[in-house]
Amino acid sequence: MARREAPSMKSSSTSNSRIGITIAIVIFLVCVFAAFFPNGVFDSDRLHLLFDNSYSKAESAPSESSELFNMLKAEVMSTSEKNVELNRQIKELKLQLAEQRNDSSQQKAGPFGTVKGIRTNQTVVPDESVNPRLAKILEKVSVQREVIVIVANSNVKDTLEVSFNSIKTAGIPNYLVVALDEEIVKFCQENNVTVYKRDPDEGFDSIGRSNSGSAVSGLKFRILREFLQMGYSVLLSDVDIVYLQNPFDHLYRDSDVESMTDGHDNRTAYGYVDVFDDPVMGRSRYIFSTRMWVFNSGFFYIRPTMASLELLDRVTGRLTRDPNLWDQIVFNEELFFPSHPGYDGLHAAKRTMDFYVFMNSKVLFKIVRKDADLLSKLKPVIVHLNYHGDKLTRMKAVVEYYVNGKQDALQPFTDGSG
Repeated sequence: MARREAPSMKSSSTSNSRIGITIAIVIFLVCVFAAFFPNGVFDSDRLHLLFDNSYSKAESAPSESSELFNMLKAEVMSTSEKNVELNRQIKELKLQLAEQRNDSSQQKAGPFGTVKGIRTNQTVVPDESVNPRLAKILEKVSVQREVIVIVANSNVKDTLEVSFNSIKTAGIPNYLVVALDEEIVKFCQENNVTVYKRDPDEGFDSIGRSNSGSAVSGLKFRILREFLQMGYSVLLSDVDIVYLQNPFDHLYRDSDVESMTDGHDNRTAYGYVDVFDDPVMGRSRYIFSTRMWVFNSGFFYIRPTMASLELLDRVTGRLTRDPNLWDQIVFNEELFFPSHPGYDGLHAAKRTMDFYVFMNSKVLFKIVRKDADLLSKLKPVIVHLNYHGDKLTRMKAVVEYYVNGKQDALQPFTDGSG
């Protein structure tokens, strides 16, 4: 009896062995997948179902274990192919990152005289969620994500009118007035000028309505931040500027900040070496220094880069802490002061605009109008009446001479302010 039952027991033993092997294979593969794919190649429900089915099939029909094995093998092959493709993509990304690092900091030096450093910082990723209402306006008014921005309240309505009319005459489509009070909103709407007013802000609005030119001027750095965050380049313009040509046709766009200068010649505008004499030092009495006249914070082009945003934040922060500071001085200190103990300088690229192209009123009234050759040959892109108090009358005279052709329009004025 025992011998007759032995084949059956042997068959049962073999079946149990095959079942055990099958289960072991399944558990091993699950462990492998868990190690290499912590997020799971299969979801838990699918894996549970697969395990239960395989166990029941193996228990009820040992001959089907080979089919289960083939199914698992096919699954592994498919996963391996996906893994190969994923590794290929990872390698490509690593190569791209390596190339970017090589471009920025690990570039091989070329022959003598051919090496050039990076001129600009990378632009920010546009984020229109910071101000959806303004984003819709800019989408309509900007050209190639560039726009002239004029910040104004009702105290400068007359000069603002001359300024935006000159923009229209020059055929410049991409400009926007940021109104600091409701009167300017209404005034712009009446004159078909695109206007934007921020949402109510008690502190902001009280400064915006004030008669303090320096306080109002300081607001522009806070205002510009949102434009840059949304990926727009801004040509910031004071209200005392007459436009004669489209300024966007004359920009280099190779720096974070491109600004007009208060200088009046090559030395003062672009820099020179100054010598300080200290006789008590004997042989070393002469001390050499580099100087240039300041950038004008009333007319500058600023690109949407991290360095530009840091500049705006630094200037805004200092003006907030000390409202008595002049924004133009702070603007230049943050742009030009180098790093030193206790201070990290701003790493921003800078360009000075051509002072004959982007002209301040000192250049025009003290130099150009007295030189018949210069006066007849030069037509500036803009004239900024920054040096003179009688802005409105001089702005109108600039329009009369350059737009209406009145030859003696600039002659009645003094060189400087009265």
